[in-house]
Amino acid sequence: MSVVIIGGNECMSREYANVCKAYNCKAKIFQKTNGSIDGFGTPELLILFTGTVSHKMVRCALSKADGKNIKIARSHSSSIAALKNIMQEHFGRVV
Repeated sequence: MSVVIIGGNECMSREYANVCKAYNCKAKIFQKTNGSIDGFGTPELLILFTGTVSHKMVRCALSKADGKNIKIARSHSSSIAALKNIMQEHFGRVV
């Protein structure tokens, strides 16, 4: 299973990846972009941390996900607890 995280704090990227790994998911994390998101792929879940990302980046991510069978989760908070809640909701218990 794969997850794409858009936004969040740069210093927390390793922690985000570890939380996703605990749920048997590979994570691609994009905190900054230069106008486009390369290597987005087709994840099972797209997580948008809306408090720490630009509107342009959110629109770009949503347009890439449009038409594909991708679940989208939004959170204004980019904390580890918020990520754990999202992962729990979509993937169940920690493996």
